[in-house]
Amino acid sequence: MNVTCGAEPRTAKRAAWFAVALCLSGVAMFALMDVLMKSAALALGTYVALLWRSLLASVISGAGMIVTRNRWPPRNVMRLHVLRALLIAPMAWLFFWALTKLPVAEAIGLSFIAPIIALALVPVLLGERVSRHAIWAAIMGTIGVVIIVSGRLSAVYSADALWGAGAALASAVLFALNLLIQRRQAQVAGVIEVAFFQNLLVLALLLPFAPWLVSAPMEITDSALTITGAAVLTVCSQIALSAAYARASASKLIPLEYSAFLWATLFGWLIFSEVPTVPVLAGVALIVIACLIAAREKPEIAHPTEAESA
Repeated sequence: MNVTCGAEPRTAKRAAWFAVALCLSGVAMFALMDVLMKSAALALGTYVALLWRSLLASVISGAGMIVTRNRWPPRNVMRLHVLRALLIAPMAWLFFWALTKLPVAEAIGLSFIAPIIALALVPVLLGERVSRHAIWAAIMGTIGVVIIVSGRLSAVYSADALWGAGAALASAVLFALNLLIQRRQAQVAGVIEVAFFQNLLVLALLLPFAPWLVSAPMEITDSALTITGAAVLTVCSQIALSAAYARASASKLIPLEYSAFLWATLFGWLIFSEVPTVPVLAGVALIVIACLIAAREKPEIAHPTEAESA
């Protein structure tokens, strides 16, 4: 009897840390995808790069749907897929366009208002309690971002950079709402299903603009490998994040979004030989501490819903 009771907390603890690991890996893959998409957007234009990424990601995740024999989702679940796609399509375009005007780290830094907005909306939209640990993690993460971004913001912006900053901030507001819907969606839909409909519906929303935004012929030869890599990372990160949000509450995982700046700094150093400055290192240290605080909260494991049990 005692052995069984002792085994359950250990199992729950491992599952909680697994949710944290999934979330961190998903954020890391998204950060690397952002670097690839910036390159593709500069070469092809933001719309064309996003269109091709959505097309390839739909094919990849669609193959996963066939292999795993996923059923067509019920109407209430499809509504969540559509609602999230309506947020993601403009959110993605705004952010990738911002990347063509701003450094990757700066754009990601500006986007970090999203977890703060999302944490504020959690009690209202999801009915979840925001713990003291999550609040302190959000505060520390914000301070870290301010330290890092302050050095860049002190410079004189060009008109394009100001528009880019505005686009990044607008994208962050949509991203905050997306984070909350992601939690609800992950509780009623499988990870492959989430990735497939997210990419397919975004593609469907983008296609009507093709006659005006795509010049023929649509040449992507030089950027084919970059976009393919971005599409693969997109699907993998979507699966990882959906699995994480299915296992832990949004208020526990949202602060981990701050680790994106850590990954952006790392990839910038590895790919572009960018050496982090002292303010960047100080800010990243605070962000890492914030993530650790959030992880120590021991995220609650989400209970299966009726839709999952059916």
